[in-house]
Amino acid sequence: MVIHEPGNPAGLVGRRLEHHGYRLHELLVTRDLSSPSGDFEAGTPGDYDVIVVMGSMYSVYDTPTIGEWIADELAFLASAHATGVPVLGICFGAQALAASLGGAVVRADRPQIGWHPLATDPESGIPDGPWMQWHSDRIEPPPGATVIAEDGVGVQAFTIGRALGLQFHPEVTPHSVAVWIDSGGGDELRAAGIDPDALVTETAEMQHDVIERTDRLVDWFVADVATRSAEPGTLRATPLR
Repeated sequence: MVIHEPGNPAGLVGRRLEHHGYRLHELLVTRDLSSPSGDFEAGTPGDYDVIVVMGSMYSVYDTPTIGEWIADELAFLASAHATGVPVLGICFGAQALAASLGGAVVRADRPQIGWHPLATDPESGIPDGPWMQWHSDRIEPPPGATVIAEDGVGVQAFTIGRALGLQFHPEVTPHSVAVWIDSGGGDELRAAGIDPDALVTETAEMQHDVIERTDRLVDWFVADVATRSAEPGTLRATPLR
């Protein structure tokens, strides 16, 4: 698990991966929200069965703020794709995945925050929304990617090889939303006309449904995306599990 800063745990996604027998190893890139520079020392992609890249309060292109570690992370994700290691990218993680494979991350026309409906490709394993959104950027998918969900703001989910990128947050719990609010997100919510307490309450009320949908999403990722045939020219030619 690549955790970019405190307060972005794997939550419901990590819980379901553990259900499938995965042992979680967390890499915390930066420990100080006020100073997001850090070192990206993850070893090689082949050290892991699956790589999960979580969100961040920063943008992939904001290198003056986050420092040089983003270049190392993008190289790591490109190597994972080239060697057939499955990747699940969430929000910032999906944006980094896209950027690492020749796509781009650009400022969205408007921020997207809160629970939003989302219609997905019925042939995918991603249930329709509502899903939690909290971002101000949008993804331009890499060449060869298959978009499986998008809305009026931008691409919400794509696959490429054994990788799945999700712009939304399937991992959220009421606690994680409260942490985001306490870490500076409260001002962002109020500026967008959203009551922070109401968002935590709404998240709690939806938690049973979100758990069920996140379980289905992770089950599909593990059983389908992560076991697809490797891309031409990759080193792995058989499913990992």
